[in-house]
This record gives sequence, C-alpha cells and structure tokens, in this order.
Amino acid sequence: MTFHLTFLGGVGTVTGSKYLLEAGGQRILVDCGLFQGFKQLRLRNWGSLPFDPASLDAVILTHAHLDHSGYVPLLVRNGFEGPIYATLGTRDLCAVLLPDSGHLQERDAEFANRRGFSKHRPAKPLYTQDDAEVSLERFKPVAFGQDLDLGEELGVCFHPAGHILGAALVRITFAGTSILFSGDLGRPGSATMVDPAVVREADYLVVESTYGDRRHEEADAEELIADIVNRVASRGGTILIPAFAVGRAQSILFHLQRLKSDRRIPDLPVFLDSPMAIDASEIFCDHLGEHRLTVEQCRAACRVATYVRRAEDSKALDVNAMPKIIVSASGMATGGRILHHLKHYAPDRRNAILFTGFQAGGTRGAAMTAGAESVKIHGQYIPIRAEVENLHTLSAHADADEIMAWLGNFEKPPRQTFITHGEPAASDALRRRIEEEMGWACSVPEYRDRVALT
Repeated sequence: MTFHLTFLGGVGTVTGSKYLLEAGGQRILVDCGLFQGFKQLRLRNWGSLPFDPASLDAVILTHAHLDHSGYVPLLVRNGFEGPIYATLGTRDLCAVLLPDSGHLQERDAEFANRRGFSKHRPAKPLYTQDDAEVSLERFKPVAFGQDLDLGEELGVCFHPAGHILGAALVRITFAGTSILFSGDLGRPGSATMVDPAVVREADYLVVESTYGDRRHEEADAEELIADIVNRVASRGGTILIPAFAVGRAQSILFHLQRLKSDRRIPDLPVFLDSPMAIDASEIFCDHLGEHRLTVEQCRAACRVATYVRRAEDSKALDVNAMPKIIVSASGMATGGRILHHLKHYAPDRRNAILFTGFQAGGTRGAAMTAGAESVKIHGQYIPIRAEVENLHTLSAHADADEIMAWLGNFEKPPRQTFITHGEPAASDALRRRIEEEMGWACSVPEYRDRVALT
C-alpha cells in the first residue's frame, strides 16, 4: 500500500516544520510550526495552506518549540477539530508557549499601531491569546513508548529525542511500513537532557539538519560563560542573554547556579525576565525523570534568578545601572522583552550580548552574531556596540558528527532518508555525508514537494 508525504515547512529553513502524511484515507499533520526569520518566510504564516484544516484527522507534535507547534492556534481557528497528540511534557509546555505567543502578537500589533511604524493599517496579530487557549482543548497527551492506534492500520509511538522537555522521535506505521520523524534531535551527554533514544530501523526517515554542516565547540560551556561574565563584570557591564524560554533558559540557569556556587563568577544578580520562561522552569521541575536533574538541582537552578513577571519590573531593569545578568526571551531576538533590553544595552561597549544557539537567517540574532553594526527594533535602528558572542556549545541540537553517530545505530539503511529542518548548505552537507559515509539513499526535499512511500 502507498502513502504520501508532503513537505509544507522545515525545508530550506529551520522553521515552520509541517509534514502532511496521507495514509489509508487519513490525513495526519506531523508538526505545525511557525515560519520565522526572513520576511518571505514569515509571510507564509499568513497564506492559505494547500489543504482544508477541517480535512485533517489528527496533528502529531514532536515538541513544543514554536517552529514546531506555533501554528496550532491558527489551524484550530481555521477549522481543525481533531485531536493533537503530543507527550505530556510537550502538552504542558504548549499550555505556556501558545497563549504567550498569542499575547505577544497582540501586544506587538498594539505597539505598532500606537507608534505607527507598521506598514499595515491597522496591524493585526496572526492569532490571539484566546485562539491559543481554545486550541489547547484539542491536546491529547501520550506517554513515551505507548502505542497509539489511530485506526485503518495506522499507529504512532513517541520515543525520547532529548533536545527539550517532552521532545520526541515520532514513529508512524501504516500497513507494516514505518516512517520515523526525528523532530529536533538532542545531544548525547547533555548536562540537563536525556540522550536521544537509540533507533535500530525505519523504512523511511525524516531527519533534521540544523547543524548538518558544522561541529559544536568542544570547550567547556561553563568555562566559556565564566570567561564572559568575569570580563564584562570587570568593566562594570551587564550581560544580556537572549534565550529560548523553553530548554535553553533552564540550562543557562543551571550553569549560572553552578558557577556562582563554586565562586567562579562574581555574585551578580541574575534576572529571569520572561514570564513564559518562568512557567517553563516550574514545569521542568514537575517532570523529573525526563531530564538529568535531581529535585535539588532543579530547585537550585530556579533559585539562582529573581523572577520578573510584571512589565513595570522589566522596564526597571533598564534604569538600574548595576552590573547584572538578564536572561530574557526570545532566543533569536525576534520578539518579546529582550527587544526592549537590547535597545537599552546594545549601544554600550561595556555590556555583552550572549546568544546560546542557532540563529536562523533573517533574525536579529543572525545579524548581530554576523557582526551587524545596527539592527532594526520597533521601527528604529539600534547601534550594536556591546560585545556579541554566541556559544554554540550550549545548543540543544545535535551537531553533524552527533547526528551521524545517532544514525550509526541503524542496523539497515532506510529505503529513503529525507534531510529537513536546516538551511540549504547545512541540509546538503548532511546529505552528502550520509550518502558518502553510509551509502544511504538521501534527498533534500523542497517546499511543497509530495512523495509516494511504498
């Protein structure tokens, strides 16, 4: 029996992951993410999907990051009425991420209308916080390792992917044929997350390639953080850390707590200025066993920071001249409170902006790490004079060698491996390595490609 796979995102880019699987008369959407970065990609969020959302039987999410889940509220608002299957950790994190995404879009639209810097009259949010709250009613949590029967010889099973809390490898079987979606593959030996599950076989494989053309630094993450903090503190500056609210923020707090406890950095005040990251940190502590940290390690990491929930308190951080560490979302500086802090701290050479992972093309983070002298925020260009660093060693994505090592667990090659979720150079580099080193059949699909799987 034949089933079809259509690539509707996460190809040619690291955002917007959406894969439409048609099998046995059923339509399943694997991941439902937002496009981010370049304007031509973000405009896809506003365009129509090539299918009626009401025609979907189910949605399956690999994990909670918005480039994999952030389109869900719009899908539901536009007519999808089926179940959304995800792990419990993913469901709990989406309950924080999706309403926050809607709230930020409403706030940004209101801010643009008030300041008059949007070309749209009026500027509107892609979806609202209420839309997101309604979409959460469709979530159906599934345990790792639980076989889920969707009928018509269609089955689903989730396995740990590392990466962030709840992240899963998703195996879908239809009439005896299997396809495995890696989602975002975590790193072996992470300080906080479990290793990705070992997989021995799959008939078809969809694997991410975010770092498909590079290796992470082998340097110790805490040594690098300590070096930057000590250097900036000695000149009376502030360290601004744009961090993904889910996953990266919790890892950063863990490392900062260890460094402060060992007195390897000054006892600077640490502020976690992201209500979403605060909620995600509390969820992290509620899911012991899905990560490496003990109860006490979780609590200690949470205690190292002062939580900043109110907007007034966030604004106060920018008028307080004392050296400090501010951890705030978003990780690529695409939105959120980090933008207000950048406007204040980026022009001062005493300060530092410390990014902690991949920066998608077209984002402010990508521009700053590439050496941009200014970036546009809220309609005005802000000079970047602060020191800018990016610690790829803190990335939650497997690098090229780690992906290859994970693939090395397969006992026989998949019939076809599809390389996705990467910039073009990264995806093609990984394709070439898999073909040359492993002899597997590989391809890099393009946007809206549709393939038959037999």
